[in-house]
Amino acid sequence: MARRKRAAAEPLPAGLTPEILDQLVAGVQTSADVQLVWRQLQKAMAERVLKAELTHHLGYPEGGERGPDGNARNGFTPKSLLTESGSIALDIPRDRDGSFAPQFVPKGARRLPGFDETVLMLYARGLSTRELQAFLEERYQIPVSPDLISTITSEVLAEVETWQQRPLESTYVAVAFDALRVKIRDEGVVQNKAVYLALGVQLDGTKEVLGFWIAQTEGAAFWHRVFRELQGRGVADILIALIDGLTGLPDALQTVFPHTVIHQCIVHLVRQSLHYVSWTERKLVAAALRTIYHAPTEAAGRLALQRFAESPLGQRHAAIVAIWERHWERIAPALAYPLEIRRVLYTTNAIESLNMQIRKVIKTRGHFPSDEAAGKLLYLALRNIGKKWKAKPDKYWRAAFPHLKLLFGDRLVATS
Repeated sequence: MARRKRAAAEPLPAGLTPEILDQLVAGVQTSADVQLVWRQLQKAMAERVLKAELTHHLGYPEGGERGPDGNARNGFTPKSLLTESGSIALDIPRDRDGSFAPQFVPKGARRLPGFDETVLMLYARGLSTRELQAFLEERYQIPVSPDLISTITSEVLAEVETWQQRPLESTYVAVAFDALRVKIRDEGVVQNKAVYLALGVQLDGTKEVLGFWIAQTEGAAFWHRVFRELQGRGVADILIALIDGLTGLPDALQTVFPHTVIHQCIVHLVRQSLHYVSWTERKLVAAALRTIYHAPTEAAGRLALQRFAESPLGQRHAAIVAIWERHWERIAPALAYPLEIRRVLYTTNAIESLNMQIRKVIKTRGHFPSDEAAGKLLYLALRNIGKKWKAKPDKYWRAAFPHLKLLFGDRLVATS
């Protein structure tokens, strides 16, 4: 049997040998021991950095001759800091004239960045404030108030605003629009508000959430404001829009982006149609509908719809025929494309998958106290989800690009 290679060790800083490391961990038996040793190391390293900062500020080494301004070291101030491994007591060095402002542990800071990141990571995964409080107190053995957790999570609000206003790409191959419902307290009453999401596909095939909007009402005026906002952030062209019957969206989109082709989600249309059918006939109706959206051309698809309407099955379910007739203008364009493109136009599954991941995060919340609180958690959840997309372009969109380039010409600028 071939022996496995040992993992290559990273080079240690000068003066730090494996023997010294062995001495540091000698006697460590339990996880509590590990936490204790790690906190002592954090304390030692933090105080060393702070002393180095003060030396740089004063301009002379410890024990050396003072600078021309006469400023000098002036003892220490004790300070407790929360870290990702618990509370540590630091001795913060002072200078005589009080001009020293440390960068590693800024004045007024009560937490090292690792602690905040731990709180935000858990909060973004759906833990409530009470659950976070219980977890932090159990792990760090220190009292953590709900106000502290709220303060930490509220620090991302400026980041949320920056993200919502960030510049976007000039061209998107496609943008899918959808909404999910979230309970939010407004003027003392818990309301079922809609969170509208826009998920864009970039020229390299990667996905990007362009933004989210919380609103009580939907209509052409609302969507016109959204599209004007996207335009103001740099979006000049959207080749394809994928929608699912959102009120007022097509008219508003054509006003701001007149050249965008709008496609109705076929999967949603099939689901809507099957609501009118008993279980015994579902397979028959689904097969009949498949002949429509799998037709080789638009004319063939129209003929398949006509045949279904004239069949006994279609006559029994005239409501289904009416649905497809009503949406035909948004179905027909996809039938002119080859299968590689249809595969990505048939469904808004990408944004539905995004919605499902968001629901997993928010499902533990009965309701949010404000739009701001809902936006904070939505942003953190989207930030986590987006990290997985950056290094993984959608393979179906990549396969469709050669065909899209022929169809859209100069509007689609291929990237390597």
